[in-house]
Amino acid sequence: MNQLEILRFALRGLAANKLRSALTTLGILIGVAAVILLVAVGEGSSQSIQRNIQRLGSNTLTISPSFSGGGPGGGGQGSGPRTQARPLTLQDAKALTELPSVKSVSPVVNANAATAVHEGASHAVGQLVGTYPSYFEATNKQVASGTYFVNDDVRAARKVMVIGQTVAEELFGQANPIGRQLSVSGVPFTVVGVLKESGSSGMQDADDVAIAPLPAVQQSLTGFGSLGSIVVQATGATATESAQAEVTALLNQRHGVGATPDYRILNQAALQETVSAATGTFTVLLGAVAAISLLVGGIGITNIMLVTVTERTREIGIRKAIGAPRGAILGQFLMEATLLSLVGGLSGVLIAFLGTRFTIAGIEPVLVPSSVALALGVSIGIGLFFGSYPANRAAKLRPIQALRHE
Repeated sequence: MNQLEILRFALRGLAANKLRSALTTLGILIGVAAVILLVAVGEGSSQSIQRNIQRLGSNTLTISPSFSGGGPGGGGQGSGPRTQARPLTLQDAKALTELPSVKSVSPVVNANAATAVHEGASHAVGQLVGTYPSYFEATNKQVASGTYFVNDDVRAARKVMVIGQTVAEELFGQANPIGRQLSVSGVPFTVVGVLKESGSSGMQDADDVAIAPLPAVQQSLTGFGSLGSIVVQATGATATESAQAEVTALLNQRHGVGATPDYRILNQAALQETVSAATGTFTVLLGAVAAISLLVGGIGITNIMLVTVTERTREIGIRKAIGAPRGAILGQFLMEATLLSLVGGLSGVLIAFLGTRFTIAGIEPVLVPSSVALALGVSIGIGLFFGSYPANRAAKLRPIQALRHE
């Protein structure tokens, strides 16, 4: 008996119990689809987090105070005496520009609860930043229209502003905002540029931002106090670690701190590596949990094939009595189990592919080809593995015992 005949007998056997075959296939379908979809969700989540981190660049350090309130004497984390904590100042930022591994330094202040108004339309800006032009390159912010403000604007404290897409849409609608004025707390600013769309990051809209020259924001909105943070751009990705060491040494010297510094340094490259490792583990865990349903589907195949062998005992006895070899019986039942898992696997891949076209829990799934190949391969392997015992049991039946079976 050749392979084509074995396949024909297997298909006939499955067709004899269509509902049973369909339900068995459904178990494999759910398992395969679950594995592929959960891995896709994990990969989509990972890529989303990576994009958010990359917005600040892989060679960027963000320095912020480690005590609350942004000024000396505020309470915060750490074990040192808070009365000795010093805020970040413009002088600190200027001193950092002298370091050999530092390309640019951007002091940053943030105006809280800033509401922008234009011709009756108002919008509470999510993040209003006062800084230097180098901030745009350091944080990978590019303009879609207009231009950045320049160092002359900083020196002259000109009230010009670059806004994000959300601010532009809320205040100006479909009109071109370049050259128009908006007011923040009654202070007029002229829009000189609109940033490219960045997208949302969880609960935070990365496009709900307005950026203006540091002195203009300090004069009008925040006052000339401490800085909210300092963004440092290293000379290259490979110089980030040395830049961090140089920044740490300089700030420790300027602030007179020892084991407990009064500032924090966020290294974007180190954060990206940590997040990559964490999200990779998370994705593997999701896939492993989903794989349990594949195991359940395989057990279902074993159960159904055992029932099938029992029901068809007399058929097996007749075929063996007229000369069917043991290999033909074994091959037929193995073929049936494999077909069940193969059809279920292919159907699961199709369902998973359709599922990745939709947003799941706010995440856009990203199909991982390796997960498709692995899930499909495992489903076929499950058919062979879990179908081997019933098939072997059928092949070992003695003709005389099979013919006597009621």
